[in-house]
Formats: sequence, C-alpha cells, structure tokens
Amino acid sequence: MRDRLKPAGETRAADVLHRMRTDIISCTLKPGAKLRFEALREMYAVSFSTLREALSRLVAEGLVVAEDQRGFVVAPVSIDDLNDLTFVRVLVERECIGLAIKHGNDDWEADIIGAFHRMDRLQNRLGPNYYLSGEWDKLHGDFHFSLVAACGSPNLLEIRQKLFERAHRYRRMSSQFRPKWRAKDVEHKMIMDSAIARNTAKAQELIERHIRETTKNVIKHAGHLFVAHDEDRRSRADHVAAE
Repeated sequence: MRDRLKPAGETRAADVLHRMRTDIISCTLKPGAKLRFEALREMYAVSFSTLREALSRLVAEGLVVAEDQRGFVVAPVSIDDLNDLTFVRVLVERECIGLAIKHGNDDWEADIIGAFHRMDRLQNRLGPNYYLSGEWDKLHGDFHFSLVAACGSPNLLEIRQKLFERAHRYRRMSSQFRPKWRAKDVEHKMIMDSAIARNTAKAQELIERHIRETTKNVIKHAGHLFVAHDEDRRSRADHVAAE
C-alpha cells in the first residue's frame, strides 16, 4: 500500500536500485565489469538520471566504484578486501548480537526460531545443493538478520546489512567451485540456542567463528578468482600509467 503512495519516479528508482544491487551480489554483473550507461539503460529500461542515482547509491554501499573521468565499474574483488571485510563484519556482528541479546524480548526470540525453522526446512527439501538456491539465500539472510534485529540501532543495522551483502558476493562466487558446504545447520542452531539462552559471550564467539570459517572456505575454493582479478587490475593500472 505504501508503494502506491510514493511518486512513480521514486518507486521506479528504488526498483532499479534493488535490481542492480541483486545483480551485483549474485555476480550477474561481474566484479570489475565496466558499467556502460547505454547497455544499462537497455538492460533495466530506465532513464540516464535514474541510472546515475542508482549507481551513486551503490558507490556509497561499496558495490560500485566511480573512476575519475572513466565512468563506473562493479567493485572488484580481492583477498585483501575479503579479509578486511571479514575483520569489520566481526566487529559489527559481535556488537549487534550483544545488543540484541540485551534488548530482545519474547517476540525477538520467536522470530529467530521461526526464521531458523523456515531456513532449515527448505534446506532439508533442497538436499545437498541447497546453497545454490536463491530462495535459501534469502532465508539465510533473514535468519542472520533475526539474530540482531533487536539491537536497537537502525544505523548499526544498516551498516551491518551492507557488509552482509558485500560478503554474500564472495560466497556466491565460491559456491560454483565447492564440492559441498560444511554443516551450517549445526552452526546456525548453536548460534540460535546461545542467543535465546542470553549467553552473550558464547553467541559472539560463535558468530565470529561462523564468519571467519566462511571466509576461510571462500578463499580455499575461489581464491584463484580473486588473484586473477588482482592481476587484471594491476595490468590495467600499469597500462593507464604508461599512457
């Protein structure tokens, strides 16, 4: 109902922003790809002004890079960036879950249990290749958000969500090379149980371990992709410097 009250242009801009963000996170728009306005206008069927607004928002989110006088590119990937992203995510997630445990009520606990149940049931239905499912990705994100939803800081939650989405791009890239994923359902249940038990230290320890283990596996299975991107970026930089 609220979308119907928004000006058409605003609703359209929000839709394009959402679609571009999803395409970057899912790697439909690949890391380092040049974002040419003509191609994007045809792809998303929107005006140049709407595209520029969406790209500016994505620059602020760290998913797009504005190059001086050279337009926009999808933010590149690298092991250094992934490690730094992991470091910051650990700081933010630990703080968020600690505050959520402090402020969360019975409804917060029920939301966590419900989110876990939906994710777990879908995972069981999908079988061993559950991690390739876009629907599971969404439920996985919903579960992790439910853990921190009661933290009481909208600004902190916004920062946390942007970091989570950036990390998902790395997970998505590595998924095609993994023979199987570790038993995340056990990890997720342990995190849920510790949060509901109001064991702050344990919940923070588990969420940190969960993030770091994911990073370790991403580097193990897809690190060669990031090295290739690093070498390509250095090659382009050398070429520009030589001009």
